[in-house]
Amino acid sequence: MFWGEQPPFMSFGRGGRYFFGVMPSSQINQPAPPQRRVGCPLAAFLIVLVLALLVALLFYRCETFPSIVAGQGVAALEQVGREARDQFVKLAHLQPRVTVNNRVYLEQTTTVAQLAVIERRVEVEHEMLHSWAGSTKRIKLHGTFSVKAGFDLRKKFSVQVNPEEVTIELPHAEILSVEQQKVDVLAFENGLWNRISPNDVEHELATLPDLARQKSRGLPAEAERAFTAQLLEKFHPKQPVRAIFPAPSPAG
Repeated sequence: MFWGEQPPFMSFGRGGRYFFGVMPSSQINQPAPPQRRVGCPLAAFLIVLVLALLVALLFYRCETFPSIVAGQGVAALEQVGREARDQFVKLAHLQPRVTVNNRVYLEQTTTVAQLAVIERRVEVEHEMLHSWAGSTKRIKLHGTFSVKAGFDLRKKFSVQVNPEEVTIELPHAEILSVEQQKVDVLAFENGLWNRISPNDVEHELATLPDLARQKSRGLPAEAERAFTAQLLEKFHPKQPVRAIFPAPSPAG
């Protein structure tokens, strides 16, 4: 090495050596080139897509939810109508007219004409006294009858099912039959010239059933209460049940 020349490397320190090379000034303190973030736009697109799908699903549910709920509600009401129909079939062999939300669901059908709910034995007596020109004839009879009260199944029976209540409309019960079981003659007395005629006997015999019918005037109302109690005994929908008898009550 010649005097005055700069050595290419210099070492300093004790026990170790440090070497410094000569670097171009253009490479000192230059920032690193920025890295491209490819994942950020893709993540933003996925988030927007998920949000759009959620909004679409929510809109679809809002549109279809009322119809789904309404369909489930109608199905539940129709089930109540079928349960009412089944109770009528068991008690009266009758399918009533069933309406659900004012829409006819079942029409009324029956296989029998009458339903006897109550049968009662009724005893009556009747006496005839007739005097003519001082001569008196007398007939006294005692009759035993079987009186049946119930419903004419050809009349209107309906069940109206609504979310608020169930209305059962029934015709008034009536006396269906008065059947003679026995007639006893308690007195049969002719006058001297006022004799008992066959017409007298026929008239008195015909009077007895009318008396038995009049004596049983409270039987139809009792039949209505009995039938309603039997019908509602096993028919327990969630709605309140109301039984009505809108038809005019029959006379006698």
